[in-house]
Amino acid sequence: MDQTHLPLRRPPERIGILYNPLVERSAALAAEVHAFLAARPKLAITQAAIADAEVTNCVAGQDLVVVLGGDGSMLRTGTLAARHGAPILGINLGRLGFLGEVEPDDWPKALARVLAGDCWLEERMMLHIEHRREGQVLGAYEALNEAVVGRGALARPIRLKTLIDGGELTTYVADGLIVATPTGSTAYALAAGGPVLPPELRNILLIAIAPHLSIDRAIVLPQGSTVEVIARTEHQAILSADGQHEMPLQDGDRVVVSMSAFHTHFVRVRPRHYFYTSLVRRMQQNPSADKNR
Repeated sequence: MDQTHLPLRRPPERIGILYNPLVERSAALAAEVHAFLAARPKLAITQAAIADAEVTNCVAGQDLVVVLGGDGSMLRTGTLAARHGAPILGINLGRLGFLGEVEPDDWPKALARVLAGDCWLEERMMLHIEHRREGQVLGAYEALNEAVVGRGALARPIRLKTLIDGGELTTYVADGLIVATPTGSTAYALAAGGPVLPPELRNILLIAIAPHLSIDRAIVLPQGSTVEVIARTEHQAILSADGQHEMPLQDGDRVVVSMSAFHTHFVRVRPRHYFYTSLVRRMQQNPSADKNR
């Protein structure tokens, strides 16, 4: 069996509903979903804002997490749920919805199918990111989309010495370097001119941001690769993980990126070829699509 396309272990009984109160309709629709589930016997249901769930750890032990919001909400919840092996079903309330499975008007039918076990799980790789300084790990993060090592507020390029599995690749002179998963290939990496990778792959994608006399082509690395980026700068530089965490970098700091031990599992009710038809449709609807999702 393809380990990236898995059956649901059993129909869910413990279900968490997470919403983003900053997204229009999110709280109201969460209440509707809660009422829909509460009308069914033998279901244990919890409901919380995503920010509260990150503090209370209420995702632990859930058979299913229903997420209401845009792709940013899916990223936050996906990383959280991955640590507990909880699959997530996204109801898209954002602009692009690359990660969400269900549109707002279709959720009752889709959720009924999931409760009946008529669905499948899509496993997506994540990144493990370490920020190192003088041999010490200052921070470690998991990301579903990408790690970005980039310049700060000043419009001046930085030098990014990049190693693959310990061997030097090149030194980019650029605004930054994106280290992305296949999931992230439709996010910031796409806006920077990178290719779209099928979501079931486990490769890492490198693409420079506004390179100056440097490699201006995306590079797809084989599964299991480790990327090390050494920042050389006389001014501000930053490390960003999925746009959720932002850390200042000093000259000589190292960012080490490898495949995470965790995976995000998306609940799907659409056919397995959904990704390509959905991609074409969304790109036609959003010709200027960028990372702000």
